[in-house]
Amino acid sequence: MMLVEDGKLSLNDPVSKYIPAFADAKVGVEQRGQDGKTALVREPLDRPITIEDLLRHTSGLTYGFYGDNAVRKLYANSGLFEGDFDNAEFAERLAKLPLAEQPGTCWDYGHSTDVLGRVVEVVSGKTLGEFLNERIFTPLGMTDTGFYVPAEKLNRAAQPWQVPEAPPMTPRFDVAQKPRFESGGGGLTSTMDDYLRFAIMVADGGDFAGKRLLGNKTIEFMTADHTLPRPGRPPGLGFGLGFEVRASVGDAALPGSLGEYGWAGNAGTLFWIDPKEQLIAIYMVQVDDRVRIMLRNQFRTMVQSAIIN
Repeated sequence: MMLVEDGKLSLNDPVSKYIPAFADAKVGVEQRGQDGKTALVREPLDRPITIEDLLRHTSGLTYGFYGDNAVRKLYANSGLFEGDFDNAEFAERLAKLPLAEQPGTCWDYGHSTDVLGRVVEVVSGKTLGEFLNERIFTPLGMTDTGFYVPAEKLNRAAQPWQVPEAPPMTPRFDVAQKPRFESGGGGLTSTMDDYLRFAIMVADGGDFAGKRLLGNKTIEFMTADHTLPRPGRPPGLGFGLGFEVRASVGDAALPGSLGEYGWAGNAGTLFWIDPKEQLIAIYMVQVDDRVRIMLRNQFRTMVQSAIIN
């Protein structure tokens, strides 16, 4: 969105304008033949994937670690993460895989933000890490945020607690290694202090301590619900441009305020901003996949139950 404000790209731009391989993207459709067997057929797109589709997860790009249809199985078995690759190569690999749905038709959480990371590189002429450091981390004073933890800071790296007599933790990242692949969708390490600075900037309409990163109207636009009437979101919860957005109070399974927004992280982390209550909630944790949603919900319930007006 900073690049949009800079006039360097538009939300309705096709992704193929910046990553030409996506010009040949197809949608994967399962069809049953006369022999009764199901085959995956690649069909043309009704319209191109746009930058806005990537931001709101309506691109058709998915993940391969949930669901059992043919497209998701293909993602899981395609070797997406094999070898040593960078953002450019990862985007090229993704472009060869079929989409799970036609662009714009359904909310489907997937590799959209990874592709956005590559778009940022193409438009800015910098690596994603360089761009984030120059335009976000340094202005906000986020001195402990990056795609790896330097050797001199490793003694401060938090380690997950292993539950006794339980299966090993779900593998995450080796934070000591500087990766070639700087994932737009996940991989940054940070601290509570650093992430609070980022959250305050967003909550204050793009400004932190007199340093403006985004305009007020841009933040307002990003935190509006961009998914309705598309299927794919839980009841009461829409999605904006990078944020889950509370669209109604009563339909969701957990308490909250209309208009609150945030998102969760791979290792169980969670944050949300509640403008009505003037609240920022941040939950930093490393837990296993089997319990991360339950623990997030407990944290959210505890925070909401502590609010007394």
